[in-house]
Amino acid sequence: MAEALATLDLSRQRRIAQSAALRPPLKWAGGKRWLVPFILPLWEQHKSSRLVEPFCGGLSVALGLRPLKALLNDANPHLINFYSWLSKGLNITINARNDEEVYYCNRDRFNELISSGLEKSNEAAQLFYYLNRTCFNGLCRFNKRGGFNVPFGSYSKNLKYKSGFPEYRKPFSVWTFSNMDFEQLTVRPTDIIYADPPYDVEFTTYSKGGFSWADQERAAKWLAKHPGPVILSNQKTKKIVELYQDLGFRLVNKAGPRRISCNGDRRAAREVLALRNLRN
Repeated sequence: MAEALATLDLSRQRRIAQSAALRPPLKWAGGKRWLVPFILPLWEQHKSSRLVEPFCGGLSVALGLRPLKALLNDANPHLINFYSWLSKGLNITINARNDEEVYYCNRDRFNELISSGLEKSNEAAQLFYYLNRTCFNGLCRFNKRGGFNVPFGSYSKNLKYKSGFPEYRKPFSVWTFSNMDFEQLTVRPTDIIYADPPYDVEFTTYSKGGFSWADQERAAKWLAKHPGPVILSNQKTKKIVELYQDLGFRLVNKAGPRRISCNGDRRAAREVLALRNLRN
């Protein structure tokens, strides 16, 4: 009976999350939309607080929880520029077609804007959206010079592109977006933090400068100092488990979807939630 009630409760949480949620505007590797029903009951205890995400990524969690106040930060300046323009009302007027020649032309133009110091422009935001939709697996990867270098995705010719994003203006109008190192964020004791740092894997070129194991340790220690509630998600590796256990976090195992694999492995990814200053 208890197991059946727990299943019903989780089903209810999923329905609540889906009814309030907006789909993320970008394809994003490692997105945590699937995790929102598990985070929801923890969030409900603190929903009057400000949500802080030091690694906001594709915004799956923020758009799933729909907080009234949020500080959403990411190390990727192009991602934050896209969100900033969405909050103002972004329209796609560039040549957006699922065509290999158009793709590489637009990628070259995007990198030209970066090298010219125009990476915060409206055009750069449009191109970032187009590249995300059209590139291989929606990956976001940069070379050492800071240039976007993901190849063409060769998807179906029926790939659709939005011309506008009016549904995001209302929630984004009460959220603050920033692009800085997480330790520079001004976090209040009453904030609830949800952190989804880059995984402990070899790939670290999500943004210029990467994210090393030293950064993983730095993030964990920074989160452990927060007097308010903290929820962290990451891939379950031996080093991640030991790191957060040693800092006094409570760990909960989760099985997440595996969406990107170079060897065809579609098994569920082993994930872990690290919790701190939460009742449940």
